Amino acid sequence: MLQLTRLRLWWRLSPAVGVPAKNLGLRKVASGVSSRGSTSPRALNIFDRDLKRKQKNWAARQPEPMKFDYLKEEVGSRIADRVYDITRDFPLALDVGCGRGYIAQHLNKETVGKFFQTDIAEHALIHYVLKPDGVFIGAMFGGDTLYELRCSLQLAETEREGGFSPHVSPFTAVSDLGHLLGRAGFTTLTVDTDEIQVNYPGMFELMEDLQGMGESNCAWNRKALLHRDTMLAAAAVYGEMYRNEDGSVPATYQIYYMIGWKYHDSQARPAERGSATVSFGELGKINDLMSQGKKSQ
Repeated sequence: MLQLTRLRLWWRLSPAVGVPAKNLGLRKVASGVSSRGSTSPRALNIFDRDLKRKQKNWAARQPEPMKFDYLKEEVGSRIADRVYDITRDFPLALDVGCGRGYIAQHLNKETVGKFFQTDIAEHALIHYVLKPDGVFIGAMFGGDTLYELRCSLQLAETEREGGFSPHVSPFTAVSDLGHLLGRAGFTTLTVDTDEIQVNYPGMFELMEDLQGMGESNCAWNRKALLHRDTMLAAAAVYGEMYRNEDGSVPATYQIYYMIGWKYHDSQARPAERGSATVSFGELGKINDLMSQGKKSQ
């Protein structure tokens, strides 16, 4: 697990911390189910995509947006490593939604001939634009991401307000990714997970950085605001439960990496059922057979 430290030369309680920027916290609907952005009438729409777009646009307009790129830079380099692990060259690559080229800067023209960046239309599918035998490589937050922040907010809000609401966007489980990629039409799937831990001066600096990344909560069932005393209580809980020896607090980001291929006739296929010549029961005898072979030499 990689550890990073987010350095700050000052400490402050920003009035904007925990409070969405202007027009970023307004919700058009309060329901957890909406047909907007759904790919089918029965699809569950968890996230407010219009709000997420506003959050990203707001973050991009800040005076120094690149100071919040440290996490995306790290993940981009790790995705590039996975591209190099594939022993073939690609004449064309498409960078989808990767901001300021966090992946492209780590690749060379010998591996990828031409590199394009774009944001695919809302209803377009990555699988559709791939050529046969093309590969999709992606990364996303998942699982236990920001569990320290989630626990601290839940405990503080329960104690101060008698209950809690989700203040961090929900994350998928790694066990669901293979199923989702398979439903999208990808084959020869690979899914792995990694953790990055970043140390911050305090909880409010963490939340400010999340806002600067454009990664604030955008779930439909979010609570727009938190009371000030609840926020102060959450910061105290965070420090009490997770504080490092140097006084900083950690934030854990769990990253899921996924690789899937578009089907092509040249790809390897699983053998037909019943075609095996060796049973699993005989695998336990391999060591004995190898020992006999060495003795006979």
